[in-house]
Amino acid sequence: MLIVQKFGGTSVGDLDRIGNVAKRIAKTKDKGNDIIVVVSAMSGETNKLIGYAEHFSKTPASQEMDMLLSSGERVTSALLAIALQDMGYDAISMSGRKAGINTDGKHTSARISHIKTDNMKKSLNEGKIIIVAGFQGITEDDNVSTLGRGGSDLSAVAIAGAMGADLCEIYTDVDGVYTTDPRIERRARKIDKISYDEMLEFASLGAKVLQNRSVEMAKKLNVNLVTRSSFNENEGTLITKEENIMEEPIVSGIALDKNQARVSLRNVKDEPGIAAKIFSKLAENSISVDMIIQNVGFDGTANLGFTVPENELENSKKIMEKLNAAENLEFDSNIAKVSVVGVGMKNHSGVAGTAFTTMADNNINIEMISTSEIKISMIVDEKYSELAVRSLHEAYSLDERN
Repeated sequence: MLIVQKFGGTSVGDLDRIGNVAKRIAKTKDKGNDIIVVVSAMSGETNKLIGYAEHFSKTPASQEMDMLLSSGERVTSALLAIALQDMGYDAISMSGRKAGINTDGKHTSARISHIKTDNMKKSLNEGKIIIVAGFQGITEDDNVSTLGRGGSDLSAVAIAGAMGADLCEIYTDVDGVYTTDPRIERRARKIDKISYDEMLEFASLGAKVLQNRSVEMAKKLNVNLVTRSSFNENEGTLITKEENIMEEPIVSGIALDKNQARVSLRNVKDEPGIAAKIFSKLAENSISVDMIIQNVGFDGTANLGFTVPENELENSKKIMEKLNAAENLEFDSNIAKVSVVGVGMKNHSGVAGTAFTTMADNNINIEMISTSEIKISMIVDEKYSELAVRSLHEAYSLDERN
C-alpha cells in the first residue's frame, strides 16, 4: 500500500514528539507500506516567524512572508528525516519545490494547480521514506508560495490524489470526528465513517478537525481520508464516498458555531436590486454571508436579516451604515448557530420536526432557520447554545449507536 501521513504542529511540537512520530512512521514502513509523510511547522514556530517579520514591518510583502513562513515546515521535515535515518531507515526530506507542488501566484493563500510526481516516484522506487514540507509550493515564476490556513492538510490530500495513494491519514491531537464536541456533551461518540459531504458541513459549521478546503479536495480526487490522533493507537474516522458507508445514520452529529453575528435591517425599501446592492457590497469586502431571511411587508418596505462571522461584524456595520439602505439597523453578536447534520436526513421525514420540538421543549427560541438535504441550521441565543447541543444529541440518540 501507498500511504500518505500528515502530522500537524502539535504532533511535531518538540524534539521528543518528532522522535515519537518517527517511531510511528517506522511501524508503518515495517508492515511493508510505501510512505510519504507531510509535516507542519513545530507548534508556535509560524507565530514566532510572523513576530520576527512584524518587528521590521507591520505590512511585510507577501512574497517575502511566503519565503519566511515556509522555512518552518522545512525545519520539521529535515529533523524528521534525520531521526528516521538514525533509526536505520532510508529517509529523504523534500521542500514543496522538490516534491513538485506547483501553485498559482497568489502569495500567502495560493492554490495548488498540479503536482509533478517524478521526484517522489523515483524516491519511492528506491525504497525511501519521503518527508515533504507541507503548506508550500512553487509558482510559475519560480517563487516560493504558501497555501494559507490548513495548507499542510491540503498538501497531503493533493499528494495522495496525484500519487494514487491507497489512504491519506491526517494525524492531529484528537482521535477522530465526534457526534458533537465532547467538551460540551461528555456522551459524544466517535464516528467510524462519515461521508465527504457530511464532513464538509461539519468543517464549515465550526468543527476544527479538518479544514473544508482539504475535504473538498479529497472528494474531488476521491481520496480516502482518515483523521486520527498521533498520541494514541485508536482507530480514527474514515472520510469517504457515501456509497462506501453500508448503513448511513439518519443524523450523524450536532455542530455548534459561536463565531456568528446577525445583522438586521428594518424598513428596507422593497424594490428590485436592493438585496443585490447590499450583498454585492459585502462580497466586495470579502465578507461571507451565511443565513438570510427576508420578510416583505404591506407598506412598500421589507425586513432583511442575515448572519456573518462575528469577526466581520464591525466591517459589516460600517458597510451597512454607509449604504444607508434601511431606516433601522440592529446588530447582535450574542448568537450561535446549532446544526443537525446527516446524509440520511434526505431519505427520512420528521428530522426537522424533532429538532424544532426539542428546542420548544427546552424553551429555546429559534431566531433563524436554514435547511438543505443534509443539514438543519438554527440561530439561537448564545447562552442557550450548549443546552441546545446536548438536547439535540439526546433527542437523536447519538450516544447509543455502536
